[in-house]
Amino acid sequence: MLIPSSDIAFTPAVKAIQTVRGSRAAYAKIEARGGFRTDIDENLAGFLEGVDTAYLATANAAGQPYAQHRGGPKGFIRVLGPKLIGWADYAGNRQYISTGNLAENDRAFLFLMDYAQRRRIKLWGRARVSNDPALITELMPEGYPAQGEQVMLFEIEAWDVNCPQHIPQKIDSADVAAALTRRDARIAELEAELATLKSRLGDSPTHTTTIAATGSAPMATRTGDSSRAD
Repeated sequence: MLIPSSDIAFTPAVKAIQTVRGSRAAYAKIEARGGFRTDIDENLAGFLEGVDTAYLATANAAGQPYAQHRGGPKGFIRVLGPKLIGWADYAGNRQYISTGNLAENDRAFLFLMDYAQRRRIKLWGRARVSNDPALITELMPEGYPAQGEQVMLFEIEAWDVNCPQHIPQKIDSADVAAALTRRDARIAELEAELATLKSRLGDSPTHTTTIAATGSAPMATRTGDSSRAD
């Protein structure tokens, strides 16, 4: 019998609670289709291109969990294979808790966030560290002000999309700055057009000037009017 990929999260204890709470039937339908997605498709690849924030969860051999933020410029997490993603790990406070946990327990979880679009993706898998200098150079974002110390490789076993409920919408400061720059450029463009129109109107004879020169206002002629007496 094929074990659905969602069993990586839906343990017997979880399924028992789902049954009590009334959600088991809905998730059983997902399991009947094989469970969660396991390969990197165009949707996940596209999502990764815009990700600048992720949270990596690991646990030591005793099961003590630990979560750590991982960030960088958009697209810092790269697709390296059908199920493999990776990113350059920057030098930080040198605690190496995630690195140490993975040395004795390679099970890991990655939580990807897109606050601007209120989207999130969960990935289960196994992670390992690489100290290959060539790979560090390859995955280090160009021009990013950090020192690449190692590479984190994450082999995906299952992934799923979370609903957007309760995700606060937060816009990246760089995106806000770009939007304001476009707005200011458009305002400047419109102000220049307005100044040009005012200049042209100032150089043209006005209706008032015509009246002053002739002593009377021009007579309007209506369709059907005639000055000939019958």
